[in-house]
Amino acid sequence: MSLRQESTLAGYARAAVHDKHAMLDASRNPGCRQYLAGFMQLSAEASGAPFSPAAIDAIDRCVVGAWEHGEAYVLAPAMAAVVAAAASALDLTGEIVAFDEAPEPFGVLFLPEPIRLRRPDGRLRTLGAITWSSYGTDTSTSWLLCGWADRSADDPQNIAFAADLAARPDLARQFGPYLLVEIDDLPADRPVPERGLTGHVDEADYDWHTGPDGAVVIDDAGHASGALMALLYSFWRIQSQPLATVEHPHLDRGTRRRAERAGVQHITRVVMLRRTKAISESDDAGPGRRYSVRWIVRGHWRRLTNSEGHRYRIWINAHVKGPDDAPLLGGQKVNVLAR
Repeated sequence: MSLRQESTLAGYARAAVHDKHAMLDASRNPGCRQYLAGFMQLSAEASGAPFSPAAIDAIDRCVVGAWEHGEAYVLAPAMAAVVAAAASALDLTGEIVAFDEAPEPFGVLFLPEPIRLRRPDGRLRTLGAITWSSYGTDTSTSWLLCGWADRSADDPQNIAFAADLAARPDLARQFGPYLLVEIDDLPADRPVPERGLTGHVDEADYDWHTGPDGAVVIDDAGHASGALMALLYSFWRIQSQPLATVEHPHLDRGTRRRAERAGVQHITRVVMLRRTKAISESDDAGPGRRYSVRWIVRGHWRRLTNSEGHRYRIWINAHVKGPDDAPLLGGQKVNVLAR
């Protein structure tokens, strides 16, 4: 069972609960814990941060909490490009993310249409799911963010992992349908610190991975605050705006009972792009103003202030502005790939 093979709301809900249950079972296996310890050690070496074996227990509890208690959100394929475009245009450095901006303290975002992160060394990390878990002390609260690759996807990272486990089928069976490939920390109610950007990558260590045609790719090297953080925050904001519609699909009785027996949260929401009416001339022009052409407005973030004086953002999706019967202004878009 895979979310990538589903196309109905009921199918998304059934596959999401199945994957949460499978990941919860896998998290209890010693092989997954060894992988987590090795992953954290390599991440610490790459960033220059000190490695604390004691932190593995805390991270493991956060991961288990997300898969067990977190509500599932499935991002419909049409919404993946919208959220990725918002994340690409977002830098959270210095911003304050309020704790109530997250829909739940624990959660899982499933991506049937994977979103890929381009690392500074050219490698792709394909995200099939993102988990978030709140944790804190008496003085501060944060979210642990984890990016997970769908092991059923035909990607370089999955091929390399399968090759490493080829001689250990007993160990391979201990892993679930998703593999941890990214981890980050998002502070709540405190300024987001600037991430230490990766320095120069030697040519010998550069390995450019080619993404599939039509793949949604975010360049992680250009994010001072981190692409995983920007991606999840963009989803939090967009799923609560009129741009999106959230459905609560029916879950069949058998799947629901299995989840309840295992103690797995089975509430699932599917986030889709809301249908909008065609733009009319009166919508664009208003009194005393008439447009004679149409043009494309790029997607962008708009800053607003609520009645209590708190600032927040909403994502304005790319759209065509102007009367329906007016000619569309053309233009050429040039993409430059530089290293």
